[in-house]
Amino acid sequence: QVQLVESGGGVVQPGGSLRLACVVSGFSWVAQTAGWFRQAQGKEREGVSFIGRNERVTIYADSVKGRFTISRDNAKNTVYLQMNKLTPEDSAVYSCAAKGTDNFWVYYSSYRDYESWGQGTQVTVSS
Repeated sequence: QVQLVESGGGVVQPGGSLRLACVVSGFSWVAQTAGWFRQAQGKEREGVSFIGRNERVTIYADSVKGRFTISRDNAKNTVYLQMNKLTPEDSAVYSCAAKGTDNFWVYYSSYRDYESWGQGTQVTVSS
């Protein structure tokens, strides 16, 4: 059974940091690309960051570039999202997603491409 379980969300003050983690099970993690998406209340889902099977393949939305860092630990079947300098505009439910591929160098930026999803974790940035 494929499972993605996020953790690390919470309430943080503006300028603060959080690290989200997504542990995957039920499939070969090393054969997956991954992405983080977020959806704020009343807004459309937004792609935040993506990582290929090769950890050097990393992509960021303009809104988070320079503040967020995506990484993966294949030994722990985990993808992370380090979020720094958070602002209220970053408040949303963050979800991780995974998609299998044979290619080490591709990434996927559309939520329609992803096959497996976590349940999401709430991030609230507020003073």
